[in-house]
Amino acid sequence: MNVDSSKAKRIAVIGGGISGLAAAHRIVELDPKVELALFEASDRLGGVIQTEQHDGFLVERGGDMFTTREPWALELCQRIGFEDQLINTNAAQRRAFIVRQGKLVEVPQGFTLMSPSRLWPILTTPLLSVAGKLRLAKEIYLPAKSTREDESLASFAIRRFGQQTFERIIQPMIGGIYTADPTKLSMAATMSQFVEMEQEHGSVIRGMRKKNKQKTERASGARYGMFLAPRAGLSSLIQAIADRLPKNCIQLNTPLESLRRDRQGWRLGFAGKAKEQIYDGVVLCTPARHSSCFLQPIDKELAATIDQISSASAAVVLIGLHRKSIQHPLNGFGFIVPAVERRRILAGSFSSVKFENRARPDEVLLRIFVGGALQEKLLELDDDEIKKLVFEEVRELIGVRGAPLFCDVARWHQGMPQYHVGHLELVAQIEKRVAKISGLELAGNAYRGVGIPFCVHSGEQAAARVLGITPS
Repeated sequence: MNVDSSKAKRIAVIGGGISGLAAAHRIVELDPKVELALFEASDRLGGVIQTEQHDGFLVERGGDMFTTREPWALELCQRIGFEDQLINTNAAQRRAFIVRQGKLVEVPQGFTLMSPSRLWPILTTPLLSVAGKLRLAKEIYLPAKSTREDESLASFAIRRFGQQTFERIIQPMIGGIYTADPTKLSMAATMSQFVEMEQEHGSVIRGMRKKNKQKTERASGARYGMFLAPRAGLSSLIQAIADRLPKNCIQLNTPLESLRRDRQGWRLGFAGKAKEQIYDGVVLCTPARHSSCFLQPIDKELAATIDQISSASAAVVLIGLHRKSIQHPLNGFGFIVPAVERRRILAGSFSSVKFENRARPDEVLLRIFVGGALQEKLLELDDDEIKKLVFEEVRELIGVRGAPLFCDVARWHQGMPQYHVGHLELVAQIEKRVAKISGLELAGNAYRGVGIPFCVHSGEQAAARVLGITPS
């Protein structure tokens, strides 16, 4: 659906991450006549998506894949002709491990984020004691919560499955996604499907079984697994989107300094530019803390509400090794570390096992995660200290011997928004106030989802609204 207008609108997108690029691309799709400009403060596009080459290794310094559970990223790839560049995870090694007393133990088959769909793997797993297994099994008989008020992940998981299942399986699984404090993480904002299962079926386990049965019935002919990545890395997707935008609309090294509105429209001031630029609409795709600062002169209450969305910092330690220097068989995609193990890393990904073309056949690429809301002080260490502690951990856990072929640390300062209890109510307040400000839209991972598909959806919805179109 295109906008019918005799005069082309001038729209500015602020932020060149995946949300901003998705917004910019959707604006052009909906109204090719728009005079579009995308401003990025740094010298590159992609935000936390950053692919690099290291002497035969294809390295993702931030995210490395996206899920097909939510369709928006895949649909964008299809629309821009990028679908043939996508690859599935390695079907032969689709398993993961959880650290238990210094050993890597396979995640019970059929256990998805928060609930088992198969009985036998739970009965036989060494991750739980007999008492822990009995308590987990009791979930099917527990009544549903009588109220729909939001609660924390820890509260929900312990109430439904018991302390041990929470500590040993659920916390590290969810912690690996959100790098969050589980006592603060909102169930409604992050794991609402399990809340709905409890309410609808009276039991999360019953809900999971019914969902998996329906999934099996629909599975014939499915083309994709749950996770996809571009063969040449996620930065190739960033470039593919950028290539579809109007020529010269992208301006790098152009940080926004001021934002105000008058009768002529939105006036944007940029570093290094003496004259303000005027636009009919603005889509802010910046981190919450930056958006809050920009909006202070526009709406102080809105700015203060956005500022309540906090973020955690993390680092990804990238390690290239000879395969023969690792004792573990690497027969899975990686491992997650429960907080009760009291280790200094959150998780480890066997990147070159998970996806092809990440390393040569006799070499291995690891991605090790450090920091997050529970261990943010580790980010105060310098790179050499972080590398040292990570090597100590991987030597113990997967038997690494000798020196690496390369090692690098990618730091993401306040890169992960924290969806605390009450987050959806906070976002509703934000959206209500933004709706009263003509020509302004917000997008990004601070609001309604942190993964790539959610960022794409957020950007595309904001694009429609800034053009006066009701999002589909």
